[in-house]
Amino acid sequence: MKDGRAFSCAIIRSWIDVDVNVKSLDRLSFPIFHPFNFKEHPMDIAGKVFIVTGGASGLGEGTARMLVANGGKVVIADMQAEKGEAIAKELGEGNAAFVKCDVSQEADGQAVVARAVSMGKLMGLVNCAGIAPAEKTVGKNGAHSLAVFSKTITVNLVGSFNMIRLASEAMSKNEPEATGERGVLISTASVAAYDGQMGQAAYSASKGGVVGMTLPIARDLARNGIRNMTIAPGIFGTPMMFGMPQEVQDSLAASVPFPSRLGTPQDYAKLARHIFENDMLNGEVIRLDGAIRLAPR
Repeated sequence: MKDGRAFSCAIIRSWIDVDVNVKSLDRLSFPIFHPFNFKEHPMDIAGKVFIVTGGASGLGEGTARMLVANGGKVVIADMQAEKGEAIAKELGEGNAAFVKCDVSQEADGQAVVARAVSMGKLMGLVNCAGIAPAEKTVGKNGAHSLAVFSKTITVNLVGSFNMIRLASEAMSKNEPEATGERGVLISTASVAAYDGQMGQAAYSASKGGVVGMTLPIARDLARNGIRNMTIAPGIFGTPMMFGMPQEVQDSLAASVPFPSRLGTPQDYAKLARHIFENDMLNGEVIRLDGAIRLAPR
């Protein structure tokens, strides 16, 4: 034990000794973490172009505003033309553009990517577009609508993958950053992927699919220098949530362990920014939920 402690102390002293032979360390064939050669190369949002689907409201709008506030350019892709155009105009010509887009349609996705590439170096995609119908497997009116189930999968899962495949194709042509990175993809799942409530079969299935494809896509795109991440939000203050009675909103907020409040688009945007800037985050799903676990109903 004494020899082991002596060896450990010698190692520690070698790191803090100002006379350490840094050149000899640099000759080693593997990277070494020490205070003399550690450098960060975070993605610089400024001057880069990003696509935000569902960017005309809620989490997407908050993310689009964050990107422009940090010097980025953004293409807002959404079905809400009037709202999307108004936000793009507010953010400023040259900083933002709006493209009407059904994310599940190949031609619409191609138009969004083409617009983004025309604005500069496309480095990021944030998938926030989605729908959240509520219907039980067997309800008062009979079996769950197959059309509703299919549409939910098509928009939330197929739509996310459609935008990922098209954006990553364009990113693959980028000149790499100092880290070798060519782009970052962020999709939005939900805690319902793990704790689906009654009436959420379609929604949970669609978000579970987003969770399931996170790692394989990251592995697929590693050779291209493109990272793929997913955020799984808990109970957030979105337009859909604000349409509920105030007492329902208050009850939902109180159910979050800490902080006991609804999540905000700013909370989501801050995590998206961190993902862009931390290049070790890849192939993972991050729950952003204040430690909530949804009850059955």
